Amino acid sequence: MTKIIWIDKKFRKNTLKYIFQCFLATITILAVLIFLDVLNKTAIITALGASAFIIFTMPTQYSSDPRRLIGGYIVGLIVGFIFFFISQSQIKSTFGFSETTALVIFGAIAIGFAIFIMAVTNTEHAPAAGIALGLVINPWDYITIIFIILAMLWLAIIRYILREYLMDLISPHVNPPQEHKR
Repeated sequence: MTKIIWIDKKFRKNTLKYIFQCFLATITILAVLIFLDVLNKTAIITALGASAFIIFTMPTQYSSDPRRLIGGYIVGLIVGFIFFFISQSQIKSTFGFSETTALVIFGAIAIGFAIFIMAVTNTEHAPAAGIALGLVINPWDYITIIFIILAMLWLAIIRYILREYLMDLISPHVNPPQEHKR
């Protein structure tokens, strides 16, 4: 029988790092929540929250690399812009789409395109695909876009400045407990 461990083995030796890194994530997202309209920009906020999770729990991993973080957000923003404007164009009336149907269809296409471009350009950052969706389905203005860019750059800068002090809180190759076969 496999013993299930509920507390990470590294936690006891690195308690202060766990607290410090989670505190940094909290402060980062607090700033985002203070400056963005929480009710109207939920997809955007959740994407930035997911990026904070990646940056502060897996700072040395592939998806935390500045190329992936910054590149992924640039792709997400560009694709989101394109499909937002397409969703607002005459295309929806040509096909008889309602406003909601157009947002759903073009939001889904935006995510697919963002994923494809990120994979082709090695800028894969999963939360940034959420930005593409957020720009299609949520109301936004150019201040929101500037803030997204600043928040993403802030995450990259914090990771870079503190790289000597941050550790991976999540082990990338942890094997989950195996099911027992009867």
